[in-house]
Amino acid sequence: MLPTLLVHPDPEIRTQLRKFFEPVDFVRIVGEAVHVDEALELLSAIEYAVLVVAVSIQEPRDGFELTRRLRGRTKQPALIFLADNEDDAFTAFELDATDYLIFPCTQERFARSVSRLEQFRMHFNLAQEPSTQWQEPTVRDSSDDMQEEPEQTLQLPLEEEEQDQFLHALRQAWELTEKFRPAEIEKLAITSGGRTMLLPYNEIIFIEASEDYTYVHTASGKHLTSYRLKILEARLRPHNFFRAHRKFLVNLDMVTEIASLPGSNFMLRTAGRTRIEIPISRRRLGELKQVLGL
Repeated sequence: MLPTLLVHPDPEIRTQLRKFFEPVDFVRIVGEAVHVDEALELLSAIEYAVLVVAVSIQEPRDGFELTRRLRGRTKQPALIFLADNEDDAFTAFELDATDYLIFPCTQERFARSVSRLEQFRMHFNLAQEPSTQWQEPTVRDSSDDMQEEPEQTLQLPLEEEEQDQFLHALRQAWELTEKFRPAEIEKLAITSGGRTMLLPYNEIIFIEASEDYTYVHTASGKHLTSYRLKILEARLRPHNFFRAHRKFLVNLDMVTEIASLPGSNFMLRTAGRTRIEIPISRRRLGELKQVLGL
């Protein structure tokens, strides 16, 4: 069994990674960290066999900085770096990365990472065999409440001293998370022509997907970005943006009308001198009605 640590600032991506790893029987996710300092606290208490690390976590102490700090260890964990482009792949493999994964990815691409971890497992030898072994999850008896899903508990036997170390690491990690949690500014960084502009969220009307890029539309024009629409959806959803269609993310504060079209189709219309119409996919219509309280 390979105890694994996920290090990524985005909780939705960590959740996706857990789902991807769930069917892999030789990997167990036993920790999550938001930034480098939090990860180092957990690594000081637990000997992880696998690190899944975002390339850019917290500048200047990014994922590469974290792995460089582990170079002196007797046993090196398998390293899977996550990125949204290929720019840092060379640096990753110079650090003996097991894989460099552009995320989000397909199940097929993730299976290649799992295959590389399986090869790593064949050569991974613990310096000391633990006195206790990992136990498979046990299911709580839920006969008293048939309406609830069975609750699973992962049993992790630890000696008393190990328990103290583990709890101390968790406390330290929590304190660091609260202390260093970055305050999000409600602006989107867009780089164009060698300069970076910060575009306030409330000036964005909608965002349109175009292959691996997106166009951010405002009242004054549109801006090409390297963001993927799925990444922007996760970032902007808490700020009243809605994925109305697989190609469109719309600022609901800009919407003035939901128009009914022939064939049971619907469209959003936005404010402004130029009226913009954005289609709503049928499968997203019910969710939109819930968001709007209709």
